[in-house]
Amino acid sequence: MTYSIAQAAERSGLSIDTLRYYERIGLVQPPARDSGGRRNYSEEDLGWLEFLTKLRTTGMPIRMMREYAQARHRGPHTTNRRKQILVEHRTSVLERIAELQSCLGVLNHKITNYEQCVVENDERLNLHQEASA
Repeated sequence: MTYSIAQAAERSGLSIDTLRYYERIGLVQPPARDSGGRRNYSEEDLGWLEFLTKLRTTGMPIRMMREYAQARHRGPHTTNRRKQILVEHRTSVLERIAELQSCLGVLNHKITNYEQCVVENDERLNLHQEASA
């Protein structure tokens, strides 16, 4: 099954402009074209776009994505380099996750403090209302 650029954009969650940009900078090999010259994306193309989206979501710089894509295009003899790129990126992702976990801990602590403040304020308000009655 093949998909038009609009369908590929919809299925991938990327804009048509992003698909064209990815093609222009070499992240995506030019897809097949129909007799009218329109792009036809395959399931394999969509799988690759999904992978690229994961790399971007995890913060991989475009420059590294391009290196990975170029290595992939050169073939199986680049397997070690592709693995190395992903291992290095995984290290960055794990560091970012640890940083976010630390930030989440601070947020949770502050929220717990505010919840306690709300309870204490409610108790004071109730005591004040009882004393006024």
